[in-house]
Amino acid sequence: MTSVLAPPPQGSGLKPVPGVPGIPYIGSTLAVMRDPIGMARKRYDEYGPVAWGWLLGQRTVTVQGPEAAQVVLVNRDKAFANGPAWSYFIGPFFKRGIMLLDFEEHLHHRRIMQEAFTRPRLQAYMDAMAPGIVKGVESWEPGEGFKVYDHIKQLTLDLAVDVFMGVELDDAERARVNGAFIDAVRAGTAYVRFPVPGLRWHRGLQARKVLEEFFYRHLPAKRRDGGVLREGTTPHAPRGASGGSDLFAALCQAETDDGERFTDEDVVNHMIFALMAAHDTTTITLTTMAYYLAKYPEWQERLREESLDLGRAQPGYDDLDHFTGIDMVMKESLRMLPPVPALPRKVVKDTSILGFHVPAGSTVVVPMLSNHHMAEWWTDPDAFDPGRFSAERREDKVHKYAWSPFGGGAHKCIGMHFAGMQVKTILHQVLQRYRWSVPARYEWPLDTTSLPSPKDGLPVRLNRLEQS
Repeated sequence: MTSVLAPPPQGSGLKPVPGVPGIPYIGSTLAVMRDPIGMARKRYDEYGPVAWGWLLGQRTVTVQGPEAAQVVLVNRDKAFANGPAWSYFIGPFFKRGIMLLDFEEHLHHRRIMQEAFTRPRLQAYMDAMAPGIVKGVESWEPGEGFKVYDHIKQLTLDLAVDVFMGVELDDAERARVNGAFIDAVRAGTAYVRFPVPGLRWHRGLQARKVLEEFFYRHLPAKRRDGGVLREGTTPHAPRGASGGSDLFAALCQAETDDGERFTDEDVVNHMIFALMAAHDTTTITLTTMAYYLAKYPEWQERLREESLDLGRAQPGYDDLDHFTGIDMVMKESLRMLPPVPALPRKVVKDTSILGFHVPAGSTVVVPMLSNHHMAEWWTDPDAFDPGRFSAERREDKVHKYAWSPFGGGAHKCIGMHFAGMQVKTILHQVLQRYRWSVPARYEWPLDTTSLPSPKDGLPVRLNRLEQS
């Protein structure tokens, strides 16, 4: 039975948000996790672009389409807060990461963090990654049943540790850190949201302790490398001081023009969040690209020719624009399966979305996954078609928020250029060495209960190319 979220103020001219709440607390949670795109289409057909229901224990307003996404993500009247919304899901595990801060505090932290993502820094990260990418990709063993997701995840974690941390870890320590990140991410969508031993929420809390210990243990050396032993105990190093080309050192050194720096606690919080974001989202993007390139070998061959045409085994930063085919496939893969499939916000004051009254205290979700599959905005939206991002077509230009896997507004992903650089450099090395395929009728089984990933690890037949 249809019900409204809340009656709009008299005389406002606003409409109430319609929806079917279903069972309190549970609502449509299970159905949405099983079939997020199908459920979104059903909701859109029945109620239009703004509707509500119970989702993961909250009264949730889902807004569909780029016009509604723009209202929420641009957030002109500052009615939508990131921190309280994301904190409900991942706050205990990734507390005070850049995505969990809001308004002036967020801008303050972002200004400092931006110093770690300048062009010179990105070039340094790319140079630092190069040997690890070659070593990691070269170590792959061709054959049947090569699990792409598992190997890419290990590679991106190794790169994140090497390039972001700038420390060497043994296999046991890498496995411990990787396991902690997996447990922390998966805890965000736990049904039981209190620490019952053995369940997701409890494992996430334990994982946070592991990660904090790990980063605090390495932080004093990074402060010394950057010329600062402890916050407030020695003079700050000048901007640009040599302290390593890794992100950890960059965050220890970063400062605004007026000398603002991060505290130790800030650095640890941002490192835990950044390391998760860097290796998890890139893993999903590269795995999605590998899946579609296996199913559409003509695109795989096109990208391989593009890589070989570069004429250099190792590209430089200025060569990234050469990879136009990889860029189109990357964008189409991000459209088909954005690594972060939905963006939640908490409504901090009464507001409106497309003429609907949304009261303070509501949770609003922008479903990027289903927005990227709307027939009103995309030609044949369920088809893999990288050409839609070609210079001639540019379907993403139909609306500024039609394609927005990196979010938008003040919270647009600060690491999006790093992610694109990493995806292109890794795939370039893979294309030069291997050809991969899946059986003709294979369809990957996606786990959408957390960040999306293939339940089977995406097994492919991996063949090494003959070197000419």
